[in-house]
Amino acid sequence: MRCFMPRKYSKSTSKDVKGAMRKRKRGTLRSGRSGQKVKSRKQAIAIGLSEARHKGKKVPKRKASR
Repeated sequence: MRCFMPRKYSKSTSKDVKGAMRKRKRGTLRSGRSGQKVKSRKQAIAIGLSEARHKGKKVPKRKASR
């Protein structure tokens, strides 16, 4: 018997993250304010999730910074 946990992200959110990852690979993904080219994988994921949040998709809240 398998136990299923509810999804943290919606399927459309993962598409947004996937798109951000593709942009990073092509070298066209840029960070918000500074407009610098994004190189790190984690930053690309964060940008994808942030874009999904702005669109109102199912994404957990950002963790509070210290």
